[in-house]
Amino acid sequence: MFSSIPTESSHAEDVTWHHGSALIGELKYPPDFKRFDYVNPDAPKGGRVNVSANGSFDSLNPILAKGEMAEGLGLVFETLMTPSLDEIASDYGLLAEAVSYPDDYSSATYRLRSEARWHDGMPVTPEDVIWSFEQAVELDPQRQFYYQHVTAAEKTADNEVTFTFDEKNNRELPKIVGQLLILPKHWWEGKDSAGKQRSIAATTLEPPMGSGPYRISRVSPGSTVMFQRVEDYWGLDLPVNIGSNNFGAIQYSYFADRNVEFEAFKAGETDFWVENAARRWANDYTFPAVRDGRVVREELENPYRSSGVLVGFIPNLRREKFQDPLVRKALNHAFDFEELNRTIFFDQYQRIDSFFYGSELASGGMPEGRVLEILESVRDKLPEEVFTAAYANPVGGDPQKLRNNLREAVKLFREAGYQIKDGKMVNAETGEPFTFEILLNGPIIERVALPYVENLKRIGIDATVRSVDPAQYANRERSRDFDVIYSGWAQSLSPGNEQFEYWGSEAADREGSANYAGIADEGIDELIRKIVFASDRDELIAATKALDIALLAHQFVIPSYTSRVARVAYSSKLKHPDPLPTYSIGFPPIWWSADAAN
Repeated sequence: MFSSIPTESSHAEDVTWHHGSALIGELKYPPDFKRFDYVNPDAPKGGRVNVSANGSFDSLNPILAKGEMAEGLGLVFETLMTPSLDEIASDYGLLAEAVSYPDDYSSATYRLRSEARWHDGMPVTPEDVIWSFEQAVELDPQRQFYYQHVTAAEKTADNEVTFTFDEKNNRELPKIVGQLLILPKHWWEGKDSAGKQRSIAATTLEPPMGSGPYRISRVSPGSTVMFQRVEDYWGLDLPVNIGSNNFGAIQYSYFADRNVEFEAFKAGETDFWVENAARRWANDYTFPAVRDGRVVREELENPYRSSGVLVGFIPNLRREKFQDPLVRKALNHAFDFEELNRTIFFDQYQRIDSFFYGSELASGGMPEGRVLEILESVRDKLPEEVFTAAYANPVGGDPQKLRNNLREAVKLFREAGYQIKDGKMVNAETGEPFTFEILLNGPIIERVALPYVENLKRIGIDATVRSVDPAQYANRERSRDFDVIYSGWAQSLSPGNEQFEYWGSEAADREGSANYAGIADEGIDELIRKIVFASDRDELIAATKALDIALLAHQFVIPSYTSRVARVAYSSKLKHPDPLPTYSIGFPPIWWSADAAN
């Protein structure tokens, strides 16, 4: 996991300090590197960029698992380590200048930079790190789960913090601790300008203090947040920051409606837009700013090169009606992706057929070799379909194919104990109709969900679509108050402990976890453990493909579609390095404004 290149020896002879970590291979950049290759070291500082956000916000507290947190708080707060954008899963020192760990990865010690400062000039201390960790796991169930193997966070020297783990040989644990967001203990335990005691356990709209390259200069509740560049930022000249944090100001403006948000971009009120609608990308970029070159359009593969994805309709397995995999498989047969791709997507998308789609971790075909061996080791805990049939989505696209798929869906429902009676799909024993609601986060996916609902009606299923605002959606998703949602999971090329959060039994009934479906399966748990404790890269890939095959066999999700390019449009005053980093667009950190004046 970690680079074997030492920066210097510690006070203990058997300890070696490392300037970074790499989950895949070795670090690209040596201890004495000057900057990342992909930045423009001469990028001018200054200017302003206006960015849009969808929905609203009611909190500037970055770790609380309630309320709607504002976008951009990562500009204010920092982590112990920070990633390189031209490597996969490699991190370098930010607040921490180095990390050490024993051979069995049973602990990790981070040495803080002596120059690291909060915006009030106070130093970042081990006490801040420890307090931040303790508050994160106390106030956020998801972080509590994520850091469940951390048994202690202790100050072990004036500028060192040691995290102790209850598991050995889990090579990812030191890395995820390095991603911990560090907050100023003294600020949160102090009082505000009105003399009122602050509380990290409460939402707040008071601009919080951080250590990062920006501070919040203006807040309009629910509407806008302005971030101002910190001119005397302590980390300005760190190698990881050269050529970054170039904008003088970054403003996030919130819109309740995506179409209104786009109109604001067209009018020049915002400067950067990520397009998520194929029809709009194909038809709606003929406005004057595009024609005269004031708006630039690009399709970029970069952010997808290091990730896989699954997106789709997710049935809530906590509901009895969705617990039979035959039912879930039948529901997939009613989704006609090919027709949607032809009629509304302009053939811009591909159907997803893997929980790690688009990456080298995706399975395909029947298991063989080491993948099969791993599956055989837990055969008694897996569906027989894992070993007898390769996963494949039904293919539609014309009336005959759809009719065939719907007939197959009816057959699967019949095998699951349902029948069509008086035009309705009902439980053969109880007579209860099979109905459900699809809960959507806003109206964007309605044009996908509504044709799906029409197909379901043809086999007697009364499904409805309900679009709600982001706050209501978040509350209902967290509390599992839904039948089916449309959501998904992004996957890195180095899967690990987060797989327990996505599919693990312990996360199934924990409010706010990313196990939306409520998957609780011993075989899946065993396969996740094989990923976490994989001995090398080849074993990790094999274990991940085995997990993918098992998840697909359970039919946990009705997969939808994806595009493996980011479609972006932006004001011509915005500039970026050419080429961009291999695995990211890098916006806004490494972009700059042509209006800037150093």
